[in-house]
Amino acid sequence: MTASASSPADDPASYTGLDAAEAKRRALTHGWTTVRMVPPGTMLTMEYLEGRLNFEVEDGRVRRAWTG
Repeated sequence: MTASASSPADDPASYTGLDAAEAKRRALTHGWTTVRMVPPGTMLTMEYLEGRLNFEVEDGRVRRAWTG
């Protein structure tokens, strides 16, 4: 991932497998302005929000993470 003025230089894949609460705390500490946690299969709009990190969470763990 390329860092910009609003997104940290942080690899979203590094959050996979973490406890969701810990992942959110870590993401905010690393400079993400918004953390969105959703269950698998959730329908999401396609707008891109700079500085947002998305987590797909199942059984309290991050299954997938992506920016925007």
